[in-house]
Amino acid sequence: MGTSTIAGVVRATCSAIWWRLKASVLPPPTRQQWLDIAQGFLERAQFRNCIGALDGKHIRVKKPPNSGSQYYNYKQFFSVVLLALADTNYRFIIVDIGSYGRTADARIFRASRMGRWLQSNQLDVPEPANLPGSSGPPAPYVVVGDKGFALSPHLMRPFPRRGLDAKRRHFNYRLSRARRYVECAFGIFSNKWRVFLSAIQLAPQNVNVVIQACVVLHNYIRTYDTTPEEEADVYIPPSQTETLPLGRSGSVGLRVRELFSDYFSSPEGSFPLPQ
Repeated sequence: MGTSTIAGVVRATCSAIWWRLKASVLPPPTRQQWLDIAQGFLERAQFRNCIGALDGKHIRVKKPPNSGSQYYNYKQFFSVVLLALADTNYRFIIVDIGSYGRTADARIFRASRMGRWLQSNQLDVPEPANLPGSSGPPAPYVVVGDKGFALSPHLMRPFPRRGLDAKRRHFNYRLSRARRYVECAFGIFSNKWRVFLSAIQLAPQNVNVVIQACVVLHNYIRTYDTTPEEEADVYIPPSQTETLPLGRSGSVGLRVRELFSDYFSSPEGSFPLPQ
């Protein structure tokens, strides 16, 4: 069987998997589903009003012809990016697939439908809610990311490490607990679908279809056939993301972050730090 024939079979099969499973295992979340996701982050990460952990994964590919440095990333290999929002069951909630490897996660998020919908309140996210026992203003539902993302009212990132006081260190610890779920999801994803452990020898448009198929298969397995052993052996790599300046909504984001930071250090929202 010729190479082009095999490529056509792979593309058609992966496309069929994506379209067959997408509606059932990767649907747009309803308001109640957002609330269920937030409850998961409260119970497992002690981060209230969190509706997802956000990060990008570089999928290694062979250098596309005539692509220059578009696909060459800061880790010094060629890639496309899988940007994903994950829940505490290590399932992907929303994904953006196929951006150039050289593009920073924050820029991908800002240009993606996911980012635009979140910033313009088109995702049916619940209205801001009062933090229990807090006398402060209602807190919005937020996603959490690493320092490579721009702070906004809907996206929390950690405080800079320099000059951290106890309150801000507590916030960073709580955010890190929540954010690790997307890193674990990527680890489970790569270990299950070993095509991602080496460079994929396909054209970028075909790589994207393979990623799509594996994303919905990952969610299907996490929903219907998961085993505890999978979660125990996941390696979480250290973060090496590019730090970007605050966006135009950064000043509001600063106030939201301080609101959560104050709450996490209050008697009502406290949780003991590890010694």
